Parts: sequence; structure tokens; C-alpha cells
Amino acid sequence: MRTILGRTERASGRVRQATIVLVLCLIPILILFGSLLLGRLNLGFREVWASLFGGEVRETVRALVLRVRLPRLVAAAVVGANLAVSGAAFQGVFRNPLVESRILGVSAGAGLGAALAMVARAGPAGIQVFSFAGGLLAAALAILLASAFGGGILVLVLSGVLVSSFFSSLVSLVKYFADPYVQLPGITFWLMGGLSAVRWAEVLPLVVVSAVGLGGLFLLRWRLNILTLSEAEAQALGLPVRRLRFLLVTLGTLLTAAAVSVSGVVGWVGLIVPHAARALVGPDHLFLLPASAGLGAAVLLLFDDIARTALPTEIPLDILTGLIGVPVFFALFMRQIRKGAGWR
Repeated sequence: MRTILGRTERASGRVRQATIVLVLCLIPILILFGSLLLGRLNLGFREVWASLFGGEVRETVRALVLRVRLPRLVAAAVVGANLAVSGAAFQGVFRNPLVESRILGVSAGAGLGAALAMVARAGPAGIQVFSFAGGLLAAALAILLASAFGGGILVLVLSGVLVSSFFSSLVSLVKYFADPYVQLPGITFWLMGGLSAVRWAEVLPLVVVSAVGLGGLFLLRWRLNILTLSEAEAQALGLPVRRLRFLLVTLGTLLTAAAVSVSGVVGWVGLIVPHAARALVGPDHLFLLPASAGLGAAVLLLFDDIARTALPTEIPLDILTGLIGVPVFFALFMRQIRKGAGWR
């Protein structure tokens, strides 16, 4: 009887988790449509609907919706999902709740690539390519350093910190030599994060790379569950722990580099959203990864709405995520401490 009741409870729990995941994945779609109405020029529901589905509407309104707002909002949703999912994966791989998607110096490497592209006047496409390559280069360097000294978790984290500091210094060096009237402001604003310049040419590569990274992590979800155990337990279950760890880190890095190459540096999403998703659906990555994706997309869409509508001039995303993210993280942390359960 107890066995039957236990199975029933587990089944009902999984149904509840699946329902929450479905809701979290639908919410960004609703927010995205609502966000199309907002901006310097507020639009009506009928105008947006007609622009999206071929109704009669002014061509200026159709161009505003399809060429300006829609690519920006799609990019915001994908970037938010990427940062949140990579953060959830890294927290599982490193078994550390304070790890986020930028742990291996990806943001610093992407910043260096973008800065070099701006100094070289490579244009928007060049900035995206250089920043993506810089993010991957920084992560590859951190992984190579870690593998040369044993490949343990602590060594990998320390390698990421060192690489991040080194690339940040290189960014400062590029800023020092940049034109203070033209190039330096562009580099500074890019490093503060934003999506104002995003068009379809930047969104399509982002979507393709993100599909590869998200799909790969979801396919490896049960192995990620096992990696949250100790290394000895994972090896006892027959997993090639180090190879699997580097594969998961590579996929997470791919997602982070793709996101940062489009949005610039956006902090805290990869740290806080996975904790919020874990509180809703639990630690099983079968539910945690899609829940993090949906919640991350929704959160960044809302942040982008605030960034472009709250003030006459646009607010950089990294400023917003820091101002809101730090108090939220502190509240979550204190809640766990009061429960007496520590921080998972």
C-alpha cells in the first residue's frame, strides 16, 4: 500500500512539475506579444496583430513591429534563456550555487573581441563575430589551463577567474588606446549591455547556435543530474566524469558566448533565475532546464521593456539586472538561511 501511495505521489509531483514548466514556457510568448505594444510609440493590439499576420496597417507601423521591435524581443528572449540555462548547467556541473554562466571568463573574452572589432571599425556583424570568438577563446583557454593541472572543479574555477581577470585587463588596454570621442563611448556602452541595435541579421545566428547548445544540454540532462553527486559516486555509476564535464561546460559556454555577442554583458540572470526555477520545479534537470529557459526569457523581456520605456534615454541592461538582481539574490539567500537549510 505504501509503495502504491509513494508511486502516486511521485506521479502527481511530476505532473505538477510538467505543468509549471509548460506555464513558464508560455509566459514569455505572452510577454513578447505585449512588449510589441510598448515603446516610444505605443501601438494598439489591432495594429500589432495586423503587422504580424498580414492585415491592413500602415507600412511604417509594420516596419516598426517586424524590423525593429520583433527582432529585439526575440533576441531578448533567447539571450535570457541562454544565460539562465547555462547558469543552471554550470551550477550542476560545479556543484556550487554561486556559479553563473560567466564563470570561465566568457564575458571578458567577448568584451575584448567586441572592443577590438570597434577599434577596427568592423561594423555590427564584425562585432558579433569578434565577441563570439573572444568568448569561446577565453573559455577554451580556461579549460586548457585546467586540464593541464588535473581538470578538477576547483582548478577549472580558478582558471576561469584568472582568464577573466587577464582578458578584462586587455579590454582596459584597448579602451586606453581607443579614440576617446568615437570608439571609447561605443565600447563602454556595449560592455553595459543592451539590445537597441539588434536586427534580424544578428538574431538568426543567435537562434541557430542557441538551438545547438540548448538541445545538447537537454539531451544530457540525466547525466547532469548524476554529476551533481560526488565525483566518486558518478564514476561508480560508469560515467566518464571529466569528459562529460568538459562537454557540458563547452555547451554552456557556447550559449553564453552567443548571448553576450548580441546583448553585451548582462549579469545576474544566470545566477538568480536557476535558483528561482529550482524553487518551483526542484533540482531534476529534466524540469529545471526548460523551466530556467522559460523564466530566463520572461525575466529578460521584462528587463528590456523597463530599459526602453522607463526613461527618455535607454537604460543599459547590466545596470538594471544589477540594481534588481542583487536585492533579489540577497532576499533568496536570507530566506534559505532562516529555514536553517543552508544554501543548496
